[in-house]
Amino acid sequence: MSNRTLILGAEAACPTSTGTATSFSESPVVRLVNTDSSAHLVSVVETQSGTAVGSFTLPASGVEFLEKQVTHCVFAANAGVKGAKVGFTN
Repeated sequence: MSNRTLILGAEAACPTSTGTATSFSESPVVRLVNTDSSAHLVSVVETQSGTAVGSFTLPASGVEFLEKQVTHCVFAANAGVKGAKVGFTN
């Protein structure tokens, strides 16, 4: 049986700096999509302007489901990366 995505929030452009990083309403799972024609770095920090947790490159037109701690915040190198608070259901 496959999982289905449960939409829990509106999609929004990712902030582009650590000082404006967002937790996506304290979501443990964020669906990210890169709407740009270039790959972009996505970073996770403990809090806005906080210590880096990690990062990855989201390819052009790529989609990723990011699992994180609810207080961790996300930002991207380009606002063409959009995110939404989601969950999963069967």
